[in-house]
Amino acid sequence: MTRRRWIADEVSGHRAALIGSHAQHLAHVLRGRIGQEFDVATGDDVRRGRITSITDDRVEFELGAAVPATPALALTLFLSIFKFDRMEWAFEKCVELGARRIVPVVAHRTEPHLAKAAAKRVERWQRIALQASEQSRRKSAPEILQPLTLHTAVTSASGTRIVLAESEEEVMLQDALQARTGGEITLAFGPEGGWTESELRSFQGAGWIAASLGSTILRAETAAIAATAITLAELQ
Repeated sequence: MTRRRWIADEVSGHRAALIGSHAQHLAHVLRGRIGQEFDVATGDDVRRGRITSITDDRVEFELGAAVPATPALALTLFLSIFKFDRMEWAFEKCVELGARRIVPVVAHRTEPHLAKAAAKRVERWQRIALQASEQSRRKSAPEILQPLTLHTAVTSASGTRIVLAESEEEVMLQDALQARTGGEITLAFGPEGGWTESELRSFQGAGWIAASLGSTILRAETAAIAATAITLAELQ
């Protein structure tokens, strides 16, 4: 039987701990008990962990032998901010698939009230990413960064940079991925309504490759999940 995996909040030598609401979930919802064993991700590796102490807000483990773990793949997503319920769905599924970093981006067509509220949602998005990482048995949770302006996002990325664009008619995502030369891959996704022409010119001027997911017009969260799955299939 596959053991459930937890990503430790604290690690010291051969001991690790979950704290706060993270510990409460194991202690109360799952009714954890002393002596029970789980896989515990420490950031550097994954080890078998046995519960040695359990309270309302702290669960401590004694760490044992290392267990096999798949390393995170070098994929960053620049996700333009859109309706939060659907955006959270995209976060969850892209993390389960294996994205290493997700950066919310304020695009020209991002609704102003969403752009204003986004910074206050980052902590929630990080919790969603942590839960999705444990669900999918990742070695560590991905980085969920503070929102960036489009200009900062366009100029800060490195490696193979691909902007998904409905207007692109010749280059498919798979083609752009096969032309990469290794290293980090960054994918950028527009908000509801897509990128403006001036935004696409900014990407082009900074050396990004425009690519398409096909002739079907996808919702923002669907495009992010589909492109992540395609990219990780190519990387693996």
